[in-house]
Amino acid sequence: MITTQEQAQSLADKDFIRYSRQIFLPEVGEAGQLQLKQAHVLIVGLGGLGQLAAQYLACAGVGRLTLVDGDRVELSNLPRQLLFSEDDIGHHKALIAKQKLAVLAQGCEIDAFAEHLTLESASDVFAGLLAHSKETRLVIDCTDNLAARHYINRLCIEHNLPLVSASIAAFNGQLFAVDQQRFPAGGCYHCIFPSNTRAPQNCSSQGVLGPSVGVMASMQALLAMQLLLLAMPPTSTTLQTGAQSFEETSQPIASTRELLGRFWRFDAKSLQWHSAALTRDPECEVCGLKPNSLKSSALMPREPSKSVERDNTNTHHSTTAVSFKFVSNRGLL
Repeated sequence: MITTQEQAQSLADKDFIRYSRQIFLPEVGEAGQLQLKQAHVLIVGLGGLGQLAAQYLACAGVGRLTLVDGDRVELSNLPRQLLFSEDDIGHHKALIAKQKLAVLAQGCEIDAFAEHLTLESASDVFAGLLAHSKETRLVIDCTDNLAARHYINRLCIEHNLPLVSASIAAFNGQLFAVDQQRFPAGGCYHCIFPSNTRAPQNCSSQGVLGPSVGVMASMQALLAMQLLLLAMPPTSTTLQTGAQSFEETSQPIASTRELLGRFWRFDAKSLQWHSAALTRDPECEVCGLKPNSLKSSALMPREPSKSVERDNTNTHHSTTAVSFKFVSNRGLL
């Protein structure tokens, strides 16, 4: 017999079996699985990163996904975008992804927008994301161009939404998350890559190996899940076995400081990870402004941000800060 102090909603038996390997983790438990079920994640871009992140999140029990991408499936996508097949060529990625994810994860509600995120479409997309106040909301940026990334960042700042961003080109991957509510000192995308940043590198021009994309997509989905679970309040559950009973208390999956305000770089050649601490740029033109002034303000070119310091180490897990003013692959994002 299981009772909880809060008399919280319980999972159905089928869901308990389906997600049992996650529930067995004390950092997740039944309360964490319910937290995922009540989450709503917006994924912008359904290429190599987005289509895999969507699969992981839907199959992990996230209750609602909104998929946004105006591209159609092409033959050159197939080696790394494994959700699609040759039969899908010429069809909208967002619509095909919705159809296939509905089969993989029947408990996940999925909305699809077969268009790029623009000023016109953003109002409808974000209206759906913000419609239910009880949901834990999060945005995942899987786009491959700088303009889209800056626009998504500004929308997240305006609506106080956490953002998880990743990219991969050639053998260089990058990953970070920002959340102005839980960790404003970590800054935002514009703090790291100002509006005048040049971005010559992407998969189309530099090439990429499919498994490298899979690594970054998996890490992006993992970081998103941890942030969703981080929003879960501590719970205490009393387990009754015969005449004996004991209390089981949920453990936090990670600290805010471990997940936010960090920038990870992945070297797919050497299989090494490096991390850096992020700080807000006091002169940032996006996260330093009030939300009601974001829409009308323009991004003005300026010198690259100095929000982080240089990393000269060659360790497997560097934790020294790094200055993107000197990083050759800064254009990846």
